[in-house]
Amino acid sequence: MPAADRLTRGGDGAANGGHDLLVRNARVVTPDGVLRAGVAVDGGRITALTAPDARPAARSVLDAAGRHLLPGVIDSHVHFRTPGLTHKEDWEHGSRAAAAGGVTTVIDMPNTEPPLTDPEQAAGKAALIGGTSLVDYRFHFGVTEATVDHLRHLTPRHATSVKVFMTGHHTAPHVIRDPEALDRIFAIAAERGLRLVLHAEDDGVFTLLDAFLAPPDSYESYESRRPRSGGIVAAARVIELVRRHGTAAHVVHVSSAEESDLLRAAAAAALPLTHEVTAHHLSFSASDTRRLGARLRLSPAIRTSHDQDRLWAALMAGGVATIGSDHAPHTIEEKVRAVPDAPPGLPGTQELLTAVHTGMRRRHPGLTADEVLLRVARLASATPADLFGLAGRKGRIVPGLDADFVLFDAERTWFLSGEHIRSKCGWSAYEGWTFTGRPDVTVRRGEVIYDGRGAQPWFGSPDGIWLTAGVTGPGRTGPAVGPSGGR
Repeated sequence: MPAADRLTRGGDGAANGGHDLLVRNARVVTPDGVLRAGVAVDGGRITALTAPDARPAARSVLDAAGRHLLPGVIDSHVHFRTPGLTHKEDWEHGSRAAAAGGVTTVIDMPNTEPPLTDPEQAAGKAALIGGTSLVDYRFHFGVTEATVDHLRHLTPRHATSVKVFMTGHHTAPHVIRDPEALDRIFAIAAERGLRLVLHAEDDGVFTLLDAFLAPPDSYESYESRRPRSGGIVAAARVIELVRRHGTAAHVVHVSSAEESDLLRAAAAAALPLTHEVTAHHLSFSASDTRRLGARLRLSPAIRTSHDQDRLWAALMAGGVATIGSDHAPHTIEEKVRAVPDAPPGLPGTQELLTAVHTGMRRRHPGLTADEVLLRVARLASATPADLFGLAGRKGRIVPGLDADFVLFDAERTWFLSGEHIRSKCGWSAYEGWTFTGRPDVTVRRGEVIYDGRGAQPWFGSPDGIWLTAGVTGPGRTGPAVGPSGGR
């Protein structure tokens, strides 16, 4: 069904010109607060905020009926598995999961087969994705000890961020173990204005433990082989390297109280260091592993309820920069391998917005929906845009930026079952959860890409584009420009 037929017709706007799209009667989550307003869209961009009940001519009208309109989520941490691992996930299914979760832009990780470690590979990867993605996309570049000098040749067209694995696992074999190579990566990144995105766990710690301890014989015992000490040691190394070189760095999927405290202290000391927390580290604790088994095997591992509480406290205090899904699907057949061999990772881009909203509402019942969603919009949209060079077109509901937004029913209570899951892997660790808040409609550059209001969900056209980012680095988040990142 065409997208226009899913919307209320805008009077005679189609005949007389007028806006391409008008959203009216919404609670619009803007950088200045939540406003009762409408949003006018032309040429894929936001052209104006209007009075909530204004009825200017428009070809299509979306009546928000008083629900919240959030900026589209930028999920800056996904593994859509293209190329080489598409039996687990692909862009058709991954982007459907993203759109159903209110995500309009993703930034994909480089640990594919082959990994994205040569600038010349970026266009080829984008060509594989073209015509299959509902959402717009960027790439994090990869680096191995043999390809450090490739970082000197990156441009904003290729990537402005570089993923560094300080330890590895089944789908991340390219670990930076050599201290001199790691130092060079930090130095070149600082010189080139690149932001490092770090899996900060120390491989040397884990190698020692693997030689000393027997393989895990239960899902609960996995955490003792991948303990918090690995993250604490790595966080301290990252802080020292950032201090030495001035490199902009973003530590992803922080899992423990100690890591969070260290990284927050470094940021308070004016180091250009930020960090991410994932929805699953906010949603699950070690006790859940007994019930969910391999579904909750993750890297970094799920920690204790104390760690979960500290991560929430850091997030609510403003010490966490971004939330990400670390969407990393594996097939059920892979997940049910023998305990020592089950790979870490779970799907999560579809659940990201709803899971964090649900957790925040339940932990802080005194906050209004407006107050919660202002925080969520900063963590899930505005700050990712700032850090990764997309602030010139994404991340906020502001005239002149892309018309990326999600109509969100903050009071809707619903139950996640298998029929809702859009990821190719076909399962979710959140199955059986009762959520508060649900994305109803997702709009990317003025086009409806997901409408979940009917009996069956409807998806739009897979014409997401490879975005060009602005220049990033400490204090630099320039506008997104370039012909391929345009219309």
